[in-house]
Amino acid sequence: MPEEMLENILSQLAGKILPAPYGPDTTSLNHGLHFTGGEPFVNFPLLCRAVELATQLGIPSTFVETNAYRCLDDRSTREKLDTLKRKGLRGMLISVNPFYLEYVPFERTVRATRLSFEVFGQNTMVYQVQYFQRFLEWGIQGTVAFEDYLRFESPKDFARHAEFFVMGSAPYKLKEFLRSIYPLRRAQAFFREPCLMPFLRPLHNHFDNYGNYVPGFCAGVTLGDCRKLDELLREGVDTARFPVLGLLMEEDLKGLLALARERGYQESAEGFYSKCHLCMELRKHLALTGDYPELSPREFYLQLGSNS
Repeated sequence: MPEEMLENILSQLAGKILPAPYGPDTTSLNHGLHFTGGEPFVNFPLLCRAVELATQLGIPSTFVETNAYRCLDDRSTREKLDTLKRKGLRGMLISVNPFYLEYVPFERTVRATRLSFEVFGQNTMVYQVQYFQRFLEWGIQGTVAFEDYLRFESPKDFARHAEFFVMGSAPYKLKEFLRSIYPLRRAQAFFREPCLMPFLRPLHNHFDNYGNYVPGFCAGVTLGDCRKLDELLREGVDTARFPVLGLLMEEDLKGLLALARERGYQESAEGFYSKCHLCMELRKHLALTGDYPELSPREFYLQLGSNS
């Protein structure tokens, strides 16, 4: 993210961010402001600048979300954590689950967790902590391919133990795995189901480096330009300009399916694993066949696989 954009967005977020329940100097998963990515430690100078700006603007409960890949040794890791704390960062969140384990040696995750507790104390969060504990108990070292990981835990146990959303690239990259857990259903079966996470909500939204205001975890959707956040919050979503947003807010997936069919969409005979999966398929078709600025960035949809 360019530093100018970072400063623009943070200045508009100032005064709008709720602190964690125990105060602005503490952290909480769904409160405050977190810097994430990608992996934010890839550009450490920019991360430091982001923390400085947030501190100057009085934004509460700031923390960094990391996959620990850059935690190569104790000395450099400790130095970076100390630097961020001096600049005003309140805490850390270390991400751990079987998908990160494919690419991040577990000893780096352990190092990040240990040193974060030393530097930030109870403002350190491990998500998901049950996997951290299991990996320790199982004596895991290095990386483990997801296919090999399933020797430790069956797909059904994984679905029961993990907070796992069948959305994003998961329906395309994990087809065989998902088939062993979830039934495939036709589109109409999801029309009466509420969204897993409400499309419009006041908490845990994201602002990406393309300037998109991303609602919740709905990658590939933007409510508008977050560089014009004050204007967006004042005037609301322009459904005339963003018809897909209007359909999602007023008619849910039934309306979105009708629009996709008008543009040549043919429903998969196999069906869908979840409402999020169906929504992604419809949005992907619209993004690649029409001009819908709310389906952004377009590159996101180009990277998704096929549902066939």
